[in-house]
Amino acid sequence: MRPTTAFDDNVFDITALLHPGTVFDHPRDVVAHPSLSRSEKRAILASWASDASAIASCPALRAPDGLKAPVTIDEILKALCELDSSPRHPPGGKPSRLCSTSRALAA
Repeated sequence: MRPTTAFDDNVFDITALLHPGTVFDHPRDVVAHPSLSRSEKRAILASWASDASAIASCPALRAPDGLKAPVTIDEILKALCELDSSPRHPPGGKPSRLCSTSRALAA
């Protein structure tokens, strides 16, 4: 029987998406992975951040299946923030108001 695709072409390990803890050791490894799209990275990190991955005795730690060492929720949220493309302080300065807020409204 002839294979439909070449062995090295278009082959993706689905385990990396279903059980990312077996492939990645830390959230920064997910962010730095070159072949994952931004939405795939966000999905992996969101699965780590979910309560399903939380350790019952210490809810600030997450330990998804296959992960060697638990990671904190803060590390996961930091990695998610790194995926955001918008700057923290967008250019343009402070927005101006059309009406003064110092005037009291007449009752």
